[in-house]
Amino acid sequence: MKSLRGAHPYEEIAYYAVPLENAWQDAGSGMLGTLEKPIQGEYFPVYVKECLKADVVRFTRPVEWVKKVAICGGSGAFLIKNALQSGADAYITGDVKYHEFFDAESRMMICDPGHYETEQFTVELFAEILSEKFPNFATRFSHTYTNPIQYHY
Repeated sequence: MKSLRGAHPYEEIAYYAVPLENAWQDAGSGMLGTLEKPIQGEYFPVYVKECLKADVVRFTRPVEWVKKVAICGGSGAFLIKNALQSGADAYITGDVKYHEFFDAESRMMICDPGHYETEQFTVELFAEILSEKFPNFATRFSHTYTNPIQYHY
């Protein structure tokens, strides 16, 4: 406050403070869920690839069975430790770097099908949410494919 008063040319300082606390403590960047039926770990990356229509899936050594799954669309490596603490058997996210795969500590499988691949279905979700919340407004979403990454097989 001293610096503010020293730099301010008026007697009364005009400022606006924005609280940074999270009012929605139950909301976050990722989700945790349970599969209806467990999947053998060695088949889980294939399941992820098919569900997300991904070209490839990078993954760590499989756990024996996958039942509890954590997911964060886009670039979610920052939540690997949270997924571990939640007891997840597998964590699906994009943009995982080489050394971040070691953070699973062989206790959880990490699957990285790609940034775009983990976010591609959010357009449909937002369309549904916006249409429900604002029924009198027309929603139009782009159908342009925006994944800049190409794969060679």
